[in-house]
Amino acid sequence: MNRLEELSQSLEIVRSNIAKVAQHEVTLIAVTKTFPTSDAQILHDLGVRDFGENRDAEGVEKSAIIPATWHFQGQIQSNKLKSITSWATVIHSLDDPRHFEIIEKVAPHPLQIFLQVSLDGAHHRGGAGLEDLYALAALVEKSASHTLAGLMSVPPLGLAPNDAFAQLSLIHTAFMGQFPEAKSLSAGMSGDYEAAISHGATHVRIGSSILGSR
Repeated sequence: MNRLEELSQSLEIVRSNIAKVAQHEVTLIAVTKTFPTSDAQILHDLGVRDFGENRDAEGVEKSAIIPATWHFQGQIQSNKLKSITSWATVIHSLDDPRHFEIIEKVAPHPLQIFLQVSLDGAHHRGGAGLEDLYALAALVEKSASHTLAGLMSVPPLGLAPNDAFAQLSLIHTAFMGQFPEAKSLSAGMSGDYEAAISHGATHVRIGSSILGSR
């Protein structure tokens, strides 16, 4: 089986699985980190229009070749923001107001921004605590250029994904009470995207289930 056949088959399985559980529109983001641009090109030819990268250098390289919506979902480093915002149009991992202040200064185009929320209060995996989330959201909402898309989270280590996504769903529902336009929820990866969708995820970030093991 050649690479086109491999990717076509795995992509069809993922799309079918999403269709089985989704009661709402779901954006499939193909996460191509560590895989070659040629794989992203094949997926684009198969109809994928949303791609995710955790590393700025790979995003720069691939986005220059593949015309698509590019999502940055890695932990943000201040010194990389000028470059990240040059190629990404969606940021999934904003958790610090200082980073947004830099985005306001350097981003060359409007961005859709998800706020990353920590479900266990531990910040080593990224994410704002609930005590900081609303203030950060108010900051983004006031922007004349950028749009508050919604929330993103990664299940904490040791917590069952289903429990994590149930918790995230409650947080998002309460959050929309104050920010009703922030309707999107970025949650779920290769091992747990079906559970995430069942709890309201609108964006899933799928790597290995499509592209194989790294």
